[in-house]
Amino acid sequence: MTGIMDSVEMPKLPENQKTFAGIPEAVFLEEIDSFMAQPENENCEKVLQRLDEQHGKYRFMAYNLEARRRKLKSQIPDLERSLEMVNVLRKEDEERETQFLLSDQVFIKTLVPPTKTVYLWLGASVMLEYPLDEAEELLKQNVTSAVGNLKSVEHDQDFLRDQITTTEVNMARVYNWGVKKRQAAAKTNATTPS
Repeated sequence: MTGIMDSVEMPKLPENQKTFAGIPEAVFLEEIDSFMAQPENENCEKVLQRLDEQHGKYRFMAYNLEARRRKLKSQIPDLERSLEMVNVLRKEDEERETQFLLSDQVFIKTLVPPTKTVYLWLGASVMLEYPLDEAEELLKQNVTSAVGNLKSVEHDQDFLRDQITTTEVNMARVYNWGVKKRQAAAKTNATTPS
């Protein structure tokens, strides 16, 4: 799989985008005082709630991307094994005895005659017969597509990790800003004579 992973390039990103999935970028809050002075940020708790909501959305996206990555990681070896089998069938010129899976842990012996066609599952309970050359072409195309998709998902995961970290840092900075304001208010109230 490493050879195929190296030979397939990551697809080009759409213009003016940093991700394939359109993940919004988290803005790092450099000037926390000026950010909190904006009219929509008068309450520290509401800002933290908004940031927490954004953080939850990023976590949900990360979960979905990880599920997609796992699916692609398992799909690529299956496609490669199918491609190898097409090559084995192409080289066969006499019957071959083999075993195939009948049901869970039940195998059956059979004779496979030389063939010039193969059946491929396309998904959605659809199977089609292909000549060996067309099957090989289709499988190579599917492997290339799956590897490209895997690379774009991994790119999006890297980007998403950065956005999660930025959001967590922003949450910590807003929380600390709120603590300082409360401490300053408590100190002002304690020094003010009644």
